[in-house]
Amino acid sequence: MSTLTVDIFLSADGFARGETSPGYFGYMGPDLDEWINSEAAAPQLVVLGRVTYEALASIPPEARDDGWQQWTELPKVVFTRTLTQTDWPNTRLCHDLEGDIRRLKEGDVELRTMGSVSLARQLIDAGLVDRLRLMTFPLVVGDSGRDPFFADIAATELELTSSRILDGRIVLTEYRPTGTDIPRT
Repeated sequence: MSTLTVDIFLSADGFARGETSPGYFGYMGPDLDEWINSEAAAPQLVVLGRVTYEALASIPPEARDDGWQQWTELPKVVFTRTLTQTDWPNTRLCHDLEGDIRRLKEGDVELRTMGSVSLARQLIDAGLVDRLRLMTFPLVVGDSGRDPFFADIAATELELTSSRILDGRIVLTEYRPTGTDIPRT
């Protein structure tokens, strides 16, 4: 049985991006680069939402780097209600989020999503996430913040399974959802 890992990069105030923030919030360093490369090198099926798929697949040739090439070679599924075809190699479309993820988890290839904030929220709410990894960057994006990751997610308990500091400033925490709902009062 496969596990589903959701990786989300966040500002300290919980945003998945800032309107004026560069990639990785401008905090790329050797530890983060090594983590990204080792994660991309592991056997996996990448699970994406439409918005993230379109952003990655449409990167212009002059901006494509080794990381983009690694992603191109990985098998990918894109969950969408609107797309009917994909042009990015090794990519297929899926439309039944809960049913398809449950079927994919019956296989032996690990499932992983990076980014795809809306999709990640839906997966958490559906109880399909086995590992939630939050990469917290040392900045507050404030008013320029976009995609508040925890907005509209149902209350749920998480168990901390590991933590690590990258480049002396970025905090990587890994959690396992316990399946226990936290009552809202």
